[in-house]
Amino acid sequence: MPLRFVEPAAEAHPFPLTIRHLLDGVLTKAGDQRLIYRNQASYSYRELMGRIGRLASLLEALGTEQGMTVAMMDWDSHRYLESYFAVPMMGAVLQTVNVRLPSSQIAYTLQHAKAEIILVHRDFFPIIEAIRHTLPEVKTVIAIMDGADEALPTWVAGEYETLSAVASPDYSFVDFDENAVATTFYTTGTTGNPKGVCFTHRQLVLHTLASCGPFGASSASPSLGIDDVYMPLTPMFHVHAWGLPYIATMLGVKQVYPGRYEPAMICDLRSRHGVTYSHCVPTVLEMVLKAADQSGADLTGWKMTIGGSALAKALCAEGRQRGMLIGAGYGMSETCPVIVKAAGRTPEDVATEEAMLSTFTVAGITVPLVDVRIVDDAMNALPHDGVTWGELVVRTPWLTSCYVGDAKASAELWRGGWMHTQDIATIDPQGRVQIRDRLKDVVKTGGEWVDSIQLEELVSTSEGVAEATVIAVPDAKWGERPLAVVVPLPGMTPTLVSINVPVEKAIADGAITRFARLDRFVILDALPRTSVGKIDKKVLRARFNEEAGVST
Repeated sequence: MPLRFVEPAAEAHPFPLTIRHLLDGVLTKAGDQRLIYRNQASYSYRELMGRIGRLASLLEALGTEQGMTVAMMDWDSHRYLESYFAVPMMGAVLQTVNVRLPSSQIAYTLQHAKAEIILVHRDFFPIIEAIRHTLPEVKTVIAIMDGADEALPTWVAGEYETLSAVASPDYSFVDFDENAVATTFYTTGTTGNPKGVCFTHRQLVLHTLASCGPFGASSASPSLGIDDVYMPLTPMFHVHAWGLPYIATMLGVKQVYPGRYEPAMICDLRSRHGVTYSHCVPTVLEMVLKAADQSGADLTGWKMTIGGSALAKALCAEGRQRGMLIGAGYGMSETCPVIVKAAGRTPEDVATEEAMLSTFTVAGITVPLVDVRIVDDAMNALPHDGVTWGELVVRTPWLTSCYVGDAKASAELWRGGWMHTQDIATIDPQGRVQIRDRLKDVVKTGGEWVDSIQLEELVSTSEGVAEATVIAVPDAKWGERPLAVVVPLPGMTPTLVSINVPVEKAIADGAITRFARLDRFVILDALPRTSVGKIDKKVLRARFNEEAGVST
């Protein structure tokens, strides 16, 4: 039989899944709820709606049209939240710029995204000053002075708050196709230039709705509910701060934005405003714990989801000892990002502390609407027995459909009709996903990627080095760190200082991230090689992981 359809009423509203509808009903239930920015700003959701309208009005006055890219360069702030809504609600595309990239790569991403308007915090003026001659498509730059009483650069059109104050709050947002692109940003998880990923309104709305699901799935899971106070500790330029600002705003909860991450400030904001839920990478959690120890801040009841790299049991235990509830999550830039979240029974139901740690440091179970499997190289599905390793592949409505302008990489990403994460995982009979390893050789340290090939090239130019390679090794603080393995020239003995000379220069030139700076290297007589003469990194990883006490 053919599919069955009904004829809708003539005036039935089609209700496209666009970002503006995440705000429906928010004023009814939370009009007077507060949004906080450091110790500098506090206003209600009612005022938030007005500020969203003002931002859209000023952008339209500056020539913003549907389909145009507007780039944001700011710390985690109320302004960033306003851009999350105003820009895509106009039908424009919001580019969240990774301000931690080398300046040359920031320029590349702005060029590739065809950004025409940039909103930029004063801390990043030197970057724009250095690269603006390479950005012919940029028409307007708006300065974010963040309360500083300083002269504006000659190349900006005005200041964010000043322009907003005279713009109309009554911008007329209209519905349009839910499949229109809403956001774009660039992932550095592979070698070469960053790759552009984008998400539609429909994808972001579905991700927001589905990501709410696991928060109510277990009373022991770190969760965000309508009675919580939310503070992001994941950069808002990175995958929409894991999508949580959209969730928090839709729920109408009190929100606290910390600006530039300063551990003492974070602890103070948490104490003063009663923050109950945050999310971050392990390194940020370590910094918060250290700051709390120094100040004596009480962390009891603070819930945190940890992602970006593996959550170590020792770190999870440190947080639990301070009264925190911590659990892992998993995703990637291409997945919007949430696909898996730790969940389990209440602490009273778990027999031992070790069992609790094992439960909440595993990546966890899939959120609603997510289908995952592990496969071999031929895309054959492997058993979910908790033992068999395979590449984790995924299907869900909110995955990026391509790498913008890179057909070859896009085809590889979606080989066989599943998105390839390039992560090795196991899945147990209860559906719990545990990430075991990576397919790529890129080093992820402190939540940032370091291109091992680029770093190898730099180290190879160091004084006294004949040959070099770089691998990732486990690190208690940063998750991973790059380890250089070098073969010296005859009669030469490289030092850590000499090894880092070209690396430091590349960092200063903006060619590579500061996280690439080496803190360790090893000298060998020869590098192991495969049968075709390539350096065998697998052998090196096995050796140095074993020395670090990590099984492979």
